[in-house]
Amino acid sequence: MPSLCFFNLVILVCSLRPALGADPYVFYDWTVSYITAFPLGVKQKVIGINGEFPGPVLNVTTNWNVVINVKNDLDEPLLLTWNGIQHRKNSWQDGVSGTNCPIQAGWNWTYDFQVKDQIGSFFYFPSLNFQRAAGGYGGITINNRAIIPLPFALPDADVTLFITDWYTKSHKELRKDIESGINLGIPDGILINVVGPFRFDEAIVPDGFPFLTINVEAVLMEANTWKLPGTGKTYRFRVHNVGISTSLNFRIQNHNLLLVETEGSYTVQQNYANMDIHVGQSFSFLVTMDQNASSDYYVVASPCFVNSSSWAKATGVAILHYSNSQGPASGPLPDPPNDFDTYFSMNQARSIRWNVSAGAARPNPQGSFKYGEITVTDVYVILNRPAELINGKWRTTLNGISYLTPSTPLKLAQQFNISGVYKLDFPNKLMNRPAKLDTSLINGTFKGFMEIIFQNNDTTVQNYHLDGYAFFVVGMDIGVWTENSRGTYNKWDGVARCTTQVFPGAWTAILVSLDSAGIWNLRAQNLDSWYLGQELYVSVVNPESDGSEAALPDNAIYCGVLSSLQKDQAQRVKFSGSPSVSCSSTTILVLLIIAFGAFIG
Repeated sequence: MPSLCFFNLVILVCSLRPALGADPYVFYDWTVSYITAFPLGVKQKVIGINGEFPGPVLNVTTNWNVVINVKNDLDEPLLLTWNGIQHRKNSWQDGVSGTNCPIQAGWNWTYDFQVKDQIGSFFYFPSLNFQRAAGGYGGITINNRAIIPLPFALPDADVTLFITDWYTKSHKELRKDIESGINLGIPDGILINVVGPFRFDEAIVPDGFPFLTINVEAVLMEANTWKLPGTGKTYRFRVHNVGISTSLNFRIQNHNLLLVETEGSYTVQQNYANMDIHVGQSFSFLVTMDQNASSDYYVVASPCFVNSSSWAKATGVAILHYSNSQGPASGPLPDPPNDFDTYFSMNQARSIRWNVSAGAARPNPQGSFKYGEITVTDVYVILNRPAELINGKWRTTLNGISYLTPSTPLKLAQQFNISGVYKLDFPNKLMNRPAKLDTSLINGTFKGFMEIIFQNNDTTVQNYHLDGYAFFVVGMDIGVWTENSRGTYNKWDGVARCTTQVFPGAWTAILVSLDSAGIWNLRAQNLDSWYLGQELYVSVVNPESDGSEAALPDNAIYCGVLSSLQKDQAQRVKFSGSPSVSCSSTTILVLLIIAFGAFIG
């Protein structure tokens, strides 16, 4: 049976790839479906992955290849995007409407990407139709390669936390409200790992809510005595705000948060009593179990920049439980910062700095990339506005343009030279004209160095994310940005990340090196702003066409004007019971030669 022998040989050689020096592959089969959950003690239909809510954590290492076969068991189209994964020169795997046709209900599609030259804490989520409000998210942990040491002692354990505002309305009801101009309003609760708050106040939290308990270990010494305070185990907490629109302050009662990494960058290590984590942002902290465990401790995620009295019910509370705890948590929650203290939050954000001496995905220090010495080639001042009526519909805008999603993804239109799908004319500042719907892209310069200033004319914190890159957050301040504002920029150790906050009535400036060809999504992370049109794309084309950009995937789904090209392979395909296999083309060629020799021999 030559075919069976060949298949087994493929399995064997693929399994030996790491030993032969190639980057390893990991394989997953995921079914995305509705499941029943009780996040706030109320039965709800949420989005789970393989029956899990939240979804599984992707735990990989720098340069590993990730292959995920996704089956859509929802009743509407689906795409998963990988928040912060750069997909170097391979925007085909980005999982947003501008790069991929959606996976229709009952269909499947296989993502195949490499976490090239990255480390850190990220997350994935469904990118279409307000679906993130119903779940479908999970963590991504990218570990250092063994040859590159961590810039801190190896923690005793790793804890992933998702904090989010939550509504008992379905995501379909919420998006209908948004379309009708109805504000989201106060969330029904704040979840920590998809469950509601511990009953910290009987007048606020009803009895019977499920809540999260984080079990940690004290360190046992001789004669069954416990270590003294200050000498306990250290845990790495990776905290992701996967919410809809609410900035959340995170804190752990009586414990310091030693910030060590954010969205793929090691930071200067500083202790914080609490941290404002805005929508779409990820942080990792080292937390040492250095208390005497006289009781359990509160873990709190509470809304920022809101009226605290009316939002009191919207506080997420979990429990940190020492193995030698002497009783339950009690008393008041640890105090947050002043609810409306923008300056506190802004100064905290400015204090987060790049660890320029640490290695990360590569052995050379992060700071060897001296971004402050690079000449800027393009400048965009991007101004947002609150939702307004455009052609009778509620829309949000960037520089007066509300993004209009075409039926044919931008990347496919570019690949097949289809005209009329988009225009490369996004303005570099707000134009003196009425707001409009359009599919207008930034025409980025390959290997250029772009400066983007986000100016927030809204009354709430807005957060912006760029796919495909890490950018340097070099400045932020209250008021209107001017060219003189560049004098305040941090040109040495501004942190490199993929999501930044912009405070109301304020600006934030970023710098980004456009060294990865593709079409990349620039979006509001606040779901309501994004859903109503606050996004655009940056087209980065290598004029030399050196072949380094990834080719159109063989399994691409076609839609829009290219629907006639769609093959049966993507339609209603059931998962195979056989092992998944993926090897390089070189490996396959070698295997074919070996198999042919065995056959004729």
